[in-house]
Amino acid sequence: MSVKPLVQIQHEGWNALVEKLGPVDASRFLQIYDPGSGDYTNERHSWLSDDPDEIIASVMKRRKESE
Repeated sequence: MSVKPLVQIQHEGWNALVEKLGPVDASRFLQIYDPGSGDYTNERHSWLSDDPDEIIASVMKRRKESE
């Protein structure tokens, strides 16, 4: 399996959108798409624990609260 160049992926993606949505709605879709900002991989360390026991305790607490 070969890796496609980004320009080819972009072209194929646009064609798929136009085929499914039509040119007007495909354009509208691209206008609302927002990739966001920041670096999730680095930022998650500030709010996500690395301790598995702490993560499990947090999940169990939320499950009890939702019951």
